[in-house]
Amino acid sequence: MFFEHPNILWLLAVPLLLAALYIYRQVFRREPHLRVSTLEPWSKGGFSLWSVLVHVPAVLRTLALCLLVICLARPRSSSELEKIDTEGIDIVFAMDVSTSMLARDFTPDRISASKDIAIEFVGQRPSDRMGIVVFAGESYTQCPLTTDRATLINMMKEIQTGLIDDGTAIGNGLATAVARIKDSEAKSRVVILLTDGVNNMGEIPPETAAEIAKTYGVRVYTIGVGDNGTAPYPVMTPFGMQMQQVKVELDEPLLRSIATTTGGRYFRATDNTKLQEIFGEINQMEKVRTTIDSFPVYKELFPRYAIAALLLLLLELFVKLIMRRLP
Repeated sequence: MFFEHPNILWLLAVPLLLAALYIYRQVFRREPHLRVSTLEPWSKGGFSLWSVLVHVPAVLRTLALCLLVICLARPRSSSELEKIDTEGIDIVFAMDVSTSMLARDFTPDRISASKDIAIEFVGQRPSDRMGIVVFAGESYTQCPLTTDRATLINMMKEIQTGLIDDGTAIGNGLATAVARIKDSEAKSRVVILLTDGVNNMGEIPPETAAEIAKTYGVRVYTIGVGDNGTAPYPVMTPFGMQMQQVKVELDEPLLRSIATTTGGRYFRATDNTKLQEIFGEINQMEKVRTTIDSFPVYKELFPRYAIAALLLLLLELFVKLIMRRLP
């Protein structure tokens, strides 16, 4: 057992000083409460319950204060050890947020389906660090690498189109993702790049970004999103929002080249089910396990001291009630 805040134990001096003060008052500063002409009635002595009970509340109160001080010092135990397996992997999602991701060949649309399935993927890998990069006409980091699943999921839910200039800068998105992960010391570093278009903007060519990823040992899984042929796309008209069939433009040779260059794989998702299967396949492929020995299992011990202090205080009240009923 050890104490998380050992300096608080100095407060034990307070109940000890109170105990010493009580003893001093009882032994050295006792004043008579009753004047009598003779001590003959008490000369025989004998056991008196009152003489014992009168000091019990003070003893119980002192012990309770000591236990409360110990609680404040937070006693913990780390005597138990266990081995755990953890994924030594860092993963960054590079997600296309161009307006073409609003196409309705997925349910309810491409970007919503991508976010929902990515969130499921996050929930299946509790030990990995993950981050999010979004791109359209430019790119930025939505969430840096983190193990905080709640924050990551909330940031994933906040992804939407229209926040940055429209377009598809695949090279910029990939380069930003690599920049977020290149200094990682994880055993495996992965970028999952998801897009539905053709690179038409950005200062960094996708081929150059792929070479940068390869240099830093970052593996890129590319996912092309969109059904074959045409897809329903919401278009604002003088008569309101209407669906129009728009041709699906996806640069599959480029995405396949990026994956091949970096040692990853290219996937084509044509509906929600297929996209879910792709993330499941990536989840199975990225299983680099590291065993950590002698991982301490901490056990909080303060509750037992707190309960004991409460019982002592209740016992003090009980003793005082008994004393009031004694003749």
